Amino acid sequence: MEDEALKLVLVGSVDHGKSTLIGRLFHDTDSLPEGKLEEIRAASEAEGKELEFGFVMDHLREERQRGMTIDTAQTFFSTERRQYVIIDAPGHKEFLKNMISGASQAEAALLICSAHEGVEEQTRRHAYVLKLLGLSQTIVAYNKMDLVHYDRRRFEEVRSELLRFLDRIGISPALEIPISAKLGDNVAGRSANMPWYGGPTILEALDRFEKGPAPLEKPVRFPIQDVYELDGGQLAVGRVESGVLRRGAELTFLPTGRMRTVLNIRKFGEEDLAEAPAGECIGVIFDRDDVQRGEVGCPPGETARQAVSFQASIFWMARAPLQAGEELSVRCSTQERVCRVSAIRERVDSSTLEHLEHNAAALQETEVGEVTISTDSPIVLESFTDVPELGRFVLVRGCDVVAGGIVTAPEAGA
Repeated sequence: MEDEALKLVLVGSVDHGKSTLIGRLFHDTDSLPEGKLEEIRAASEAEGKELEFGFVMDHLREERQRGMTIDTAQTFFSTERRQYVIIDAPGHKEFLKNMISGASQAEAALLICSAHEGVEEQTRRHAYVLKLLGLSQTIVAYNKMDLVHYDRRRFEEVRSELLRFLDRIGISPALEIPISAKLGDNVAGRSANMPWYGGPTILEALDRFEKGPAPLEKPVRFPIQDVYELDGGQLAVGRVESGVLRRGAELTFLPTGRMRTVLNIRKFGEEDLAEAPAGECIGVIFDRDDVQRGEVGCPPGETARQAVSFQASIFWMARAPLQAGEELSVRCSTQERVCRVSAIRERVDSSTLEHLEHNAAALQETEVGEVTISTDSPIVLESFTDVPELGRFVLVRGCDVVAGGIVTAPEAGA
């Protein structure tokens, strides 16, 4: 089995069967904790339902009563090849911000579309979010084939409609699989009810995914998450987002420009490591004790871009529209700055892909905007395609996250 787990997000319209598929995957891979099946059976009976695999994830009483997943939940299951961190992202429109939060952590995606209900607005909207977040490894599962009597023509009809949309946004699914999550058809085992389908099962398809290579060849990017006082010193903790951080290395911290030397690298249970590659969460002791949360360490001469204005694609999630020039906050990695969306260059309907307006005055709920964002002080950025954690951000109005976005073109600050 591979050492590292693959992070997989499941997305799709409400009631299309995401949580049921997750429950079925756990059951069919013997990944349910001891006693969980009996708990699910009791919970299902209490709600007057047959055995409901969706209750594996929808473990809150409110979620069972309302029949929808409210928060992004994570858990694990395993195949012979690897372990999976599986993220169940909510499908209901009012929980879209949770879905974006969940999808932003994933390396691959499973888009679920019901063959019974067909392609819905939320199906297209969630597919657009996958594209916005750069999730190129995608499988489409056409669920509830039992409700359409395993009819191949219905499968091809729904598949054709969804593929037309996916092609327009530049998503090419690795595989498309007709399934019944409730009954287990083509999940862990091949279905005798669909002899016309000769492709892999869901589990076989997932095991074909590859973990993306860690960006080891790129310059070091080390955002400071927190700083802890130790006896006689200071421990700065964070995640190495790219490159390999080595003991003895000099780092320039942005935006202050201070130079510091790495004296010691620590991980939980380990001290004085020689190096930490991209993806490692570590603690670092520097030669001076004055680094702060929000600073980003880079090699001298290979520093990240600092900007007071940058281009981005955003997905607006608040009911109250975004007004061009409105003051918000932008959070990128461990940084936060006051900002303004100084221009809305393009408005796009996320479910129809219709280009609604150039140089708009406002952006409405669930619309995508190609925008220019200006900050009150320099912020450290990278293009999303280069270093995702420094190219992904959220916008905050008051205390509410109102948009998710990616940096498409950093611009040098004044």
